[in-house]
Amino acid sequence: MTERELHLGVNVLSAGMHPAAWQHPDVDPNWFADPAYWIEVAQIAERGTLDALFMADSPSLFQPPDEPLSGPPLALDPIVLLSSLASVTTHLGLIATVSTTFEEPYNLARRIATLDHVSRGRIAWNVVTSYDPYAWNNFGHGDGPQPQPDRRERYRRAAEFIDVVRALWDSWDDDAVLGDKTTGAFSRPGAIRTIDHRGEFFSVDGPLTLPRSPQGHPVLFQAGGSGAGLDLAAKYADAVFAALASLPDAQRYADELRSRTVAHGRPSDAVRIMPGLAFVLGSTEEEARRRYRELNELAGERRLADLAQQLSVDVSELELDKPLPQYLLDGAESARAQGARDIVVNLARRENLTVRQLLDRVITWHRLVVGSPEQIADTIEEWFVSGAVDGFNLMPDVFPSGLELFVDHVVPILRDRGLFRREYRTATLRGHLGLERVPDRSARRARNAVSAAAVG
Repeated sequence: MTERELHLGVNVLSAGMHPAAWQHPDVDPNWFADPAYWIEVAQIAERGTLDALFMADSPSLFQPPDEPLSGPPLALDPIVLLSSLASVTTHLGLIATVSTTFEEPYNLARRIATLDHVSRGRIAWNVVTSYDPYAWNNFGHGDGPQPQPDRRERYRRAAEFIDVVRALWDSWDDDAVLGDKTTGAFSRPGAIRTIDHRGEFFSVDGPLTLPRSPQGHPVLFQAGGSGAGLDLAAKYADAVFAALASLPDAQRYADELRSRTVAHGRPSDAVRIMPGLAFVLGSTEEEARRRYRELNELAGERRLADLAQQLSVDVSELELDKPLPQYLLDGAESARAQGARDIVVNLARRENLTVRQLLDRVITWHRLVVGSPEQIADTIEEWFVSGAVDGFNLMPDVFPSGLELFVDHVVPILRDRGLFRREYRTATLRGHLGLERVPDRSARRARNAVSAAAVG
């Protein structure tokens, strides 16, 4: 094993990353709502000793209800589903995406901490700030005068939201439970405290209703790629699910994130960088490309519609044998996921790609590799050894077969190269990621006092 350890998670998007995944002959279109399917995926991931299973989420269908869906939705609530998966796995980390735009911090702090107790320390919260008018209308705003907040407001709310959640997770000391049967004192005096938060968006008294979780704090992931997203990650995150289409992109991203992390008073390596890696795997490159062509044929014109949605443009603006519209190439901003859109635009600009060529290079805005197990392992090794990333969130073309092929054929190569673990050596997600348990407030105060005295 090298000094640095490769981290691998799997991002499960219903049937798979390819838009035609649900049409694959081996896939049942109804699996997306079947607990047995999700259990199978989680157990394959754990068999491969992956760090974690990552669940994206959307509180809407992303489209008007009178239009037919082009694929299975992100239907199941991540926290509810992950509580089920925690009972059928023992080591696999479990990451739930929950938006700060549509939640309240007390409820979320309690649910995530509960799940960390239930899983014995394997939970992460992926923090997102949603821009989705359909979801906005699902939360009582559709007929009212209140407009959907802009990006700056969403990120201010997210920062305050995280501050409140972390304070609530710290509202009990580690030794708060006394349980003295003789005196009848269940908790230690002064060990459970209110947080008395009063801010721009929230007023929360606290304390939380349950003790600190096994990890101290559940792991915080962040998935934004804009400047505001980078800054939020640099200040708060333990890991980032980045969208990076090339190694130069990854190196620039890592330099920027690490610089911002230091500016927030944290070590430069405090945040694990884990971009998405979409892949189509075959025993040979030829077989992988044939599988990719077959999936593309199944998807048909939907691929162009999906690309238009990713770019936040009307599909009529995209012509297959021409470059992207000039205003996109010139860097026009979007109110939506600006960082993710920039990944696709930068790739098209840098390599002078037509829309047709771009469709062959990306499934989404993440790096795409179509090839043999050795070729996919080579890509992972190149990026990891460069120091630009700490690992990847895997995005197979089709579930569960794509993940199973990776576990059975790529993981052994990574192990033989000394890049990836052969067995779990820790029981918590923080342990898998090489992160320490977060001490409680009293321990942090004592540590800071010792540090201050040493400096003085």
